Amino acid sequence: MEIIYDTLRLLYLCAFALNRVFSGEPTLDDLYQQRTLNFAHRGASAAAPANTVAAFRLAAEMGADGIELDVQLSADGEIVVIHDFTVDGTTDGQGAVREMSLAQLKELDAGSHFDPAFAGERIPTLQEVFDAVGHRLLVNVECKRFPGRNRGLEAEVVRLIEDNNLLHSVFISSFNPLSLRKVKQLNSNILTALLYMPNLPIFLRRAWLTPIAPHEFRHPHYSMVDERFMARMRQKGYRVNTWTVNEPEEMRRLLALDVDGIITARPDLLAEIMLES
Repeated sequence: MEIIYDTLRLLYLCAFALNRVFSGEPTLDDLYQQRTLNFAHRGASAAAPANTVAAFRLAAEMGADGIELDVQLSADGEIVVIHDFTVDGTTDGQGAVREMSLAQLKELDAGSHFDPAFAGERIPTLQEVFDAVGHRLLVNVECKRFPGRNRGLEAEVVRLIEDNNLLHSVFISSFNPLSLRKVKQLNSNILTALLYMPNLPIFLRRAWLTPIAPHEFRHPHYSMVDERFMARMRQKGYRVNTWTVNEPEEMRRLLALDVDGIITARPDLLAEIMLES
């Protein structure tokens, strides 16, 4: 039975890959009409160091439809892919990302903290990620834009998307609705997603979710998603990508609710569960 299952999984992944080859680059419109999408959270971050090219390439090998990643600006204005505002937790260095040049950031080892097998992995630029997987996977770019941090980030990200001709396979998300409004002002054709947490006070949640800028996606924490939530989102015309889902029971529950996308650190597990259904 295990041999049969492994064979079916291999056939599924082969069919997935062939579809990419013959249909060209993936597009959001095409894929969302087919099924729930599998987004790898900071790449296949359960199996490789988060937000590295190694994690993004591994996500593609595991059958992910897309990746989610975080971007900030270096001291010299380069778009770098890293979640934390400091390098302390994910590299062998110390200091704030915004106070370090790209050259300084590139000196850091971003892999050894995860596993010695990834020694020498570097903090990538967004351009390097686009070069590696931008024409193979959908890309959800989260802008880490907060007061006093990363001013001008949206303009740089939009420019890079345009320069790489990736308007149909890249979208931008943020917890900051003002950031999304800025993106739409720069290019109204770029799709955007509003992120939000489950523990916002009711009065703040209502203000936060007031659509001060048009956006196509809502990105709630998975604990917020139930039948009522999905009905409300469908009524409002939003697609729902939920985060960060790593347990098989939650994956199955959310698939049954027909969410549009699941963001997970375990894209291989999600691919297997999607194969079951």
